Amino acid sequence: MRHWTRTPLTAILAFLFLLTEATAQIPPGYYDPANGKTGADLQSALYNIIRGHTVIAYSALWNSFYTTDDKPNGTVWDIYSDIPDGTANGNPPYSYSFGTDQCGNYNGEGDCYNREHSWPKSWFNDGTPMNSDLFHIYPTDGKVNGMRDNYPYGIVGTATWTSLNGSKLGSCTWPGYTGTVFEPRDDYKGDLARTCFYMSTRYYNEDAGWTGSPSTTGSQLKPWALQLMLHWNSMDPVSPKEVDRNNTVYGMQHNRNPFIDHPEYAYLIWGNPVSVANRLSDNNRLKIVPNPATDVLTLILPEATDTEPFRLYLISPTGTRIPVACTRSENILFADIRTVRAGIYMVELHGNLALFHAKLVKQ
Repeated sequence: MRHWTRTPLTAILAFLFLLTEATAQIPPGYYDPANGKTGADLQSALYNIIRGHTVIAYSALWNSFYTTDDKPNGTVWDIYSDIPDGTANGNPPYSYSFGTDQCGNYNGEGDCYNREHSWPKSWFNDGTPMNSDLFHIYPTDGKVNGMRDNYPYGIVGTATWTSLNGSKLGSCTWPGYTGTVFEPRDDYKGDLARTCFYMSTRYYNEDAGWTGSPSTTGSQLKPWALQLMLHWNSMDPVSPKEVDRNNTVYGMQHNRNPFIDHPEYAYLIWGNPVSVANRLSDNNRLKIVPNPATDVLTLILPEATDTEPFRLYLISPTGTRIPVACTRSENILFADIRTVRAGIYMVELHGNLALFHAKLVKQ
């Protein structure tokens, strides 16, 4: 484990950024224009809320990282090489100090960190302001960044290369794409999914001339990639790290990632994610009847679902989480929603292992 003490200059810079972060919470009414909307209407409303952000110079990102991506011990938080506390194998294989270990050149992992465009620059022709938008740029190990290259994120079957923390490169096994992909650790898949949703929404009407990629058309995710990102959004919930980073970036750019503040927005815009079965077949989706509903809701589980207990929640467009009692008979659940106010909700059904989402209209 490498570790260096910060110089006085870096400490001063970090302190100044912390002063910015302290006032960077969600303003009252920030998301009011999005309330009650779904689909393209919701994405458009969010675009109008977060567009026109304060642009940071690309060269200034090194200083921004001091507070957007600092671990509690003061080292660089590299989501491509980190092993979170409490997980198997203990600590990350190496760590970096801000400023001291910037790339430069590298020969292998652990040499230096650089600026990773999680949405690669080649996908948007290195245009502005995308090339310096902090919401998709992270400090990462130079070697791992180089190996990721401009490949899409995906699920790797047999890896052709594996980083020291377990990130992988190889052919994609997720339905819809078989090319080379980069798969990060499970701990950061949700972070990167919500980053992709941000890019699709922040540049919703500003992607003319974007080259695209195997996983994107302009600023929008292709169907296979969208389903994968919706799945990652479900399986790796928002972490305190993401909340802190969102607040800090807001203090600098004066816009936010709505999918960190409201992860349910992803389902209200793009619909249901796939289930834990990792297949796109309708046989693996949660079905709700009737929909719209007024009193009793019937939820039909996929046939292969284990006989585990489930907890049902309705999540409103403003983020209110409403627990709803339900009873189960084999693969069918029943819920009384007569006391729930009319509106549009995301249905979230939790089991011990399984997690399902669907959209509900309550009349």
